[in-house]
Amino acid sequence: MAKLILSMDGLVLKEIPLLKERTTIGRKPHNDIQIDNLAVSGEHAVIVTIMNDCFLEDLGSTNGTLINGAPAKKHFLQNNDVIELGKYKLKFIGEAAAPAAANDFEKTMVLRPAAMRQAADQARAVAAGQAPSVRPAAPPPPGSVAARPAVAAAPAAVAAPKPAQTLGAIQILSGGSAGRELELTKPLTTLGKPGMQVAVLTRRPQGYFITHVEGAKQPTVNGQSIGASPCALKDHDLIELAGVKMEFFLKS
Repeated sequence: MAKLILSMDGLVLKEIPLLKERTTIGRKPHNDIQIDNLAVSGEHAVIVTIMNDCFLEDLGSTNGTLINGAPAKKHFLQNNDVIELGKYKLKFIGEAAAPAAANDFEKTMVLRPAAMRQAADQARAVAAGQAPSVRPAAPPPPGSVAARPAVAAAPAAVAAPKPAQTLGAIQILSGGSAGRELELTKPLTTLGKPGMQVAVLTRRPQGYFITHVEGAKQPTVNGQSIGASPCALKDHDLIELAGVKMEFFLKS
């Protein structure tokens, strides 16, 4: 479970597990993490937790938010990132990644490109009916017992890699950007207008999901409010967000 370690001047004050989908940070008492300091805005920032990923967004705070010493409006949190709010620091501790987990599929593709190419080449050879080349064994000496015909061993089956996930995209249908197309290649894509309505689209091995991040009104999919939980998207779903209509579709 991901968590935050709150400290000030090197003194650890408390640990906060990120149990909720939205964890708000600010000076006002209704925040999940209240920091009673004038350098912190009433509603300063929010951390959105989607499955194993955490995403921080500054909510237009007066003094801003620093991540590892640099100003940030939106940031995909990595293990040991340090969030600075005035004199206070929140260290992000992420979950330890399980080896070869399903949600690490894209990372594995990036880290081991040579191995993936070799597996793909082998799979194509098997699909084409070409047996892997085998060096012939040296003939046994005449008269030896081993001179009888040997039974050829069947070549070991090569497991084909999983097919790549179909790429999704959205096309803007209304507003000043009507007709524009955006490919959803990143794990997280933020859409909307900060301070009004914001949602995040996540790319997963299971498909694409949309989650409400900010705003009193939730986005709609095919005219229905998506609710508080991540909503799975299907081909040609119609999304309305911050007064803009768009279509989600899968590229062939």
